[in-house]
Amino acid sequence: MSPGLRVLAVDDMPVALDRICRLLRESSGVAEVSAADNPLSALNMIRSMSFDAVFIDISLPGMSGIDLGQLLTKLTDPPQIVFVTGYDEHAADAFDLGAVDYLRKPVSADRLSTALHRVIKMLPSAGPTQAPAVDSLAALPVESEHRTKYVRRREVVFVEACRDTVKLHTFSGIYPVRMPLSQLAEHWEEAGFVRTHRSYLAAISTITELRSDPIGGLVAHTELGDVPVSRRHARAVRERLLQAARTEKPDQR
Repeated sequence: MSPGLRVLAVDDMPVALDRICRLLRESSGVAEVSAADNPLSALNMIRSMSFDAVFIDISLPGMSGIDLGQLLTKLTDPPQIVFVTGYDEHAADAFDLGAVDYLRKPVSADRLSTALHRVIKMLPSAGPTQAPAVDSLAALPVESEHRTKYVRRREVVFVEACRDTVKLHTFSGIYPVRMPLSQLAEHWEEAGFVRTHRSYLAAISTITELRSDPIGGLVAHTELGDVPVSRRHARAVRERLLQAARTEKPDQR
């Protein structure tokens, strides 16, 4: 693998561009950071230079970040795309393009580190030792009344996101943990969890059925209540449930 990532940041707001560039330069694993304040400059730089990843603001003059991302996907050897924005409504479009991550402004150093880790995993030269161990988050520390309690993954029925905090729903209670849901989903996917909604993650073994809610939406029923299933995630949820039913593997959470 190369000594470090070559990254391009694209944002028309000078303050925002300076901030993301500074965070990238301070991140381990990043060798070189370039900046562009408009889509045309970004395209010219990408045509003349090689980048491992491009961090793109969605609101850009003349061409949206989504449109720029669509152009990049048509390249022979496109860079990995990470969108950076102050809004949630473009997330589905971003991931439909194959973006490796979707960051909300203001971006924290920890959240940026997670995005860079995903970029590294997607690179052709990334080796298997770079992937996180499945059991690295088998138990999560929860601070309560000046005490630390460890909630085991196998105790969790589903997880609910609330900004930069997730709530672990267990039979013994609901426990908040300060971390992004996307990070937890990445680590727990191979341990029997499935993303049902942009704000929910559920243990496959605890879902007893899928059914319609009163307003026509889809929910996954568990003993601790119904978990919403978005249209975007419905197919994956059904496939994982079917796979689990066919294999009948013991619970390895």
